[in-house]
Amino acid sequence: MFMRMFLAYPFQVITEIPSPYITKHTMVVPSALLLPLPLLLLCYGFGNIHCSPVHRSSIDLHSLLDFKQGISSDPNEALKSWNTSTHYCKWTGVMCTQTRPWRVSGLNLTGLSLGGQISSSLGNLTFLNYLDLSYNNFFGPLPLLNRLQQLKNLILGSNSLHGAIPVSLTNSSSLSYLDLSTNLLVGAIPANISLLSNLEYLDLDQNNLTGTVLQTIGDITSLEILYLFQNQLSGSIPDKIWQLPNLMQLVLGENNLSGGIPQTLHNISSLQRLGLEYNMLSKALPPNIGDALSNLEVLG
Repeated sequence: MFMRMFLAYPFQVITEIPSPYITKHTMVVPSALLLPLPLLLLCYGFGNIHCSPVHRSSIDLHSLLDFKQGISSDPNEALKSWNTSTHYCKWTGVMCTQTRPWRVSGLNLTGLSLGGQISSSLGNLTFLNYLDLSYNNFFGPLPLLNRLQQLKNLILGSNSLHGAIPVSLTNSSSLSYLDLSTNLLVGAIPANISLLSNLEYLDLDQNNLTGTVLQTIGDITSLEILYLFQNQLSGSIPDKIWQLPNLMQLVLGENNLSGGIPQTLHNISSLQRLGLEYNMLSKALPPNIGDALSNLEVLG
């Protein structure tokens, strides 16, 4: 005797006696092959029994669970949904690709009062292009994310992260938005930061960074926003910074910068905000500043 078996997506199994009108889309199997049916019912959900959801990446699953292990404080139970009985694409803050095996493409946990250390296991989420853990209570060093070649937005601002900015961060060459502001970071800006050639937004303000404003930042011609204020940077502002063709905001106030604005200033008509206050810069302004900064709206 033959029976028809239907798999109704995602987890329902239906069997019935076949009619004479079997279509080409009907799966017909011998009844002897239906012996494993109880096992199918177990795996696809029967009563309170659940198996791990199908079509997901084990690498992404374990990476997220390792990250959760590093969370020592979750007062709002924001990660309550993070358990293996639910597909991780349904977990709070997790975004996935549109096709199987549903890789993690984004993680947004901003402002959830989470505390703990950020596990470098996130560096195994190789399809990740958006990561926002800002406005939490994370501490410890920055995670190692150098394998994330698709990462475009990295937002870790307003935490208590400390230590130096890893040089390996520049391996994430697709980055266009980088915000590490309002932390406790020390040391110099990575010397090879110009490898982030797609960077449009760079915010390192309100840390304890030392060293200089690197000349190589001027090689990132896509840069539109540069925030470095409230650090301990010294030296002069490199001439290349004044030549960035797309720069809209340059905020370097409250450092230990010396020197001044070049007396022959290139045309930076894109610049709308310039903040240089509370440094040790010369007060002499270039005679063509009005023409060169023709769209300037805020000067500090």
